Amino acid sequence: MTDSPLVKRLIWSGLLAGAGALASIAANRAATIVFRRVFGEEPPE
Repeated sequence: MTDSPLVKRLIWSGLLAGAGALASIAANRAATIVFRRVFGEEPPE
């Protein structure tokens, strides 16, 4: 099953999407922490 180029492409796409989602969540949390420390209030929506 993993010899199929289509399956490999689908697995790669899934891994890439998952990594992108995790990176986005981490970046959002880091930016929120920095904003709170710099301005002492919640970031705007």
